[in-house]
Amino acid sequence: MPNERPLILISNDDGFNSKGIQTLIDIAADYGDVVAVAPTYPQSGKASAITVDAPLRLTLVADKVSVKIFHVNGTPADCVKLAFFRALPRIPDLVLAGINHGYNSGNSAIYSGTMGAVFEGSFRNVPSIGFSFDDHGLEPDFSPCFPLIRQTIERVLGQGLPKGICLNVNFPNCGQIKGLKTVAGSTGYWEQEFEERFDPRGRAYYWLTGKYHDSDPDDDTTDNYWLARGYATVTPCRADQTAYDILSHK
Repeated sequence: MPNERPLILISNDDGFNSKGIQTLIDIAADYGDVVAVAPTYPQSGKASAITVDAPLRLTLVADKVSVKIFHVNGTPADCVKLAFFRALPRIPDLVLAGINHGYNSGNSAIYSGTMGAVFEGSFRNVPSIGFSFDDHGLEPDFSPCFPLIRQTIERVLGQGLPKGICLNVNFPNCGQIKGLKTVAGSTGYWEQEFEERFDPRGRAYYWLTGKYHDSDPDDDTTDNYWLARGYATVTPCRADQTAYDILSHK
């Protein structure tokens, strides 16, 4: 890959065959050379988990002039780690994750494999962005997101991000997106998180389900408030979870 173009690393948690990552690869290729390293199988909800009990395999599936695609039998964080270790010819200029099939707004960023890949990129001091769209289907129409995805990539490539800061960008599934709001992540929790079922022998097992309860749905400084009103949101995040406000009082 020629070094004069920006180098962009892309991953996700829906797997290397998902429409979301294929769409993001196509967009990013307009801005630089792309190396995509994504899970072999869907890895939603894996956050920043890493594989410690099995060997990982890096498999090249596409090698074009300015796009290489690999899959890894591991988590999104594994993918980014292996990319830096083996797949990338140099330190990338940008790390992207997504486009995720479904929101990663509010507290979901903690559980998100998409954001796990983003946080892993930010550990390396590389500007990193996660993109998510409110459609869990296999063939969503991502086109309403394209202008804002391009705008965000162009701005971050041009201006960078503060050290340790990454971006969590979410798009509503509402046809015409009204604009982009820079806001905090909503707070809330899940209710009725599991459905109890029984196997043919009468033994109970539990399937993750539940309903999200937004702690303050009328707070117009948060992402879920604006997503519900047809706006895309961008939330600056950091992987460092130190409570500095508490430390400052010691």
